[in-house]
Amino acid sequence: FRSNMQRALVRLEREQQALRASEESFRQAFEYAPSGMAIAEMGGDQHGRLLRTNDALCRLLGRPAAAMRRYSFADLVHPEDIGTLLRTSAEGGRAELRLGRRDGTYVWVSLRNSVVADAADGPRFLLTHVEDIEERKRHELQLAHRASHDALTGLPNSAELRSRLSARLCERPAAHVSVDQAAGYGGGYASGAYDSVRDGGYAPDLVAAYPGHDAGQDPGGPGPYESPYEHEHEHGFGFEPAGAGPYDHHVHMVAPSGGEMDDGTKGLAVLFCDLDGFKSINDRFGHHTGDAVLIEVARRLTTGVRDGDTVARLGGDEFVVLADGLGAADAADLAVRLRNAIIPPIRVDGRAVRVGASFGIGWAECGMTVEEVLNSADQRMYVEKRSRAKVHRRAG
Repeated sequence: FRSNMQRALVRLEREQQALRASEESFRQAFEYAPSGMAIAEMGGDQHGRLLRTNDALCRLLGRPAAAMRRYSFADLVHPEDIGTLLRTSAEGGRAELRLGRRDGTYVWVSLRNSVVADAADGPRFLLTHVEDIEERKRHELQLAHRASHDALTGLPNSAELRSRLSARLCERPAAHVSVDQAAGYGGGYASGAYDSVRDGGYAPDLVAAYPGHDAGQDPGGPGPYESPYEHEHEHGFGFEPAGAGPYDHHVHMVAPSGGEMDDGTKGLAVLFCDLDGFKSINDRFGHHTGDAVLIEVARRLTTGVRDGDTVARLGGDEFVVLADGLGAADAADLAVRLRNAIIPPIRVDGRAVRVGASFGIGWAECGMTVEEVLNSADQRMYVEKRSRAKVHRRAG
């Protein structure tokens, strides 16, 4: 019996030594790992609370180990990423999210979870490996930005415009005016306001928004091509005739549905902007000057809208503004303000050049696809172009 007891004690001592060696090996691997490591509670009232963190994680987040024990990852995660964290399973779960640093900034990390236990029936803990992926994420975000934004102006590009418009179409109330019904305009807002803005003037209902200006007077001051702006280093260019080139008067327009719906809500206004006279600048001064004009127009449009509105470059000299929650008068006022922001001279390499701006106002409605919205805009442009051509022929 005594010999058996001695052999048992020897085995126990060896097992304890092996356990201590294993624990020391784990401790060193945990403490000195080049990337972050954390052990957290599983289950109970303290579920998720951090019990232990290594130096790498403390350095990454700029927090001492003693302070880290007061938190869980749910306390540290970026508010926008809390759902990602909660959906990450304990066993084998992975997630990419942002964790808060002590200085208030956030760092992108990759979390990888596994479950460990002290013994077969002992308490279970969550072991989380935290890898700094800030540089990779920044590179990915830069690539995504380049894919979704115009390289010249920095504005959302055509693909991003379509994506944003698609995401918001389903939120809009049902249409009240079809494209076919609006084709004749019926003497309503779309015809009068659109003609006036496009021709460089202002319809009475637009001018009414600017106290102190009589009907027919340009609230923006002298016309875009009048002599006060013309001297030896300033160049004004008149409107080009239709068909003059790829940048002629190609203004898109979605027929309005009245702006405010029957239930009193307002719509998603789609303002199409086409620059007038831009081709002449390109032809006379070269693409360097043309690019500078596009960049400045993009800046003026962006500063002229609200936070949350979208200004996108559709292509060439065409821009689109998405502005939600507007009625017809609001959208008309926005078009006038944006046009007035664009027409002042733009200085490039010591000379002042000017472009005009034509706006068409449409309304994105539920049930329409993005392509239907844009195609209907093209149709309205052609309807307006034909209508104006007939007026000019009768006047001649």
